[in-house]
Amino acid sequence: MRIVIAEDDALLREGLALLLRAESLDVVATAGTAEDALDAVDRHKPDVAILDVRMPPTHTDEGIRAAVEARRRHPALAVLVLSAYVEQSFATELLTGGVGGLGYLLKERVGRVEEFLDALRRVADGGTAIDPEVVAQLFTRSCRDTRLERLSPREKDVLGLMAEGLGNSAIAERLVVTDGAVHKHIRSIFAKLDLAPTDQLDRRVAAVLHYLEDARRR
Repeated sequence: MRIVIAEDDALLREGLALLLRAESLDVVATAGTAEDALDAVDRHKPDVAILDVRMPPTHTDEGIRAAVEARRRHPALAVLVLSAYVEQSFATELLTGGVGGLGYLLKERVGRVEEFLDALRRVADGGTAIDPEVVAQLFTRSCRDTRLERLSPREKDVLGLMAEGLGNSAIAERLVVTDGAVHKHIRSIFAKLDLAPTDQLDRRVAAVLHYLEDARRR
């Protein structure tokens, strides 16, 4: 796995690079600005870009804008965005722009090394990894949507865990139910959100992106 890291805090940037290299991952470049990050992605063509949301010069949304632009230039690029706080508009701006290979985590998650590495690998494999706190806040904002109101409390629990990037077995373990029960809930979620089977669409990701997009509009 080839990785570019973009983080303006030099200590965190180098610490993250050391952590990943200790896991035998190939950090091909690090950058302190969004512009340098885009240059590094163009030059090295990594598998994954890890970017901070707030970067110089304004420390507002440079990281998100760089992530969106990097995906536009390199559609196969996996992107994992790190933020010190839950920034809902930034999260949905990035995550509603694609159907996989995207993640949004709070920086505190980096300290939980196994969780962070698991999220990174899911994103690199084309999945999603959304911080549980982001999921919780977006769910609160989007629960008024008509289609989402069709979901039972248990189905909302399942969809929230899907948004975090968990697979069926992991969801079953978290909710202390059988894999079969999870599969049944997911089929029901797809039906209630009017997500028909198609070769061009990952329905798991589409279900997650549906309520993220609704949250962005509110």
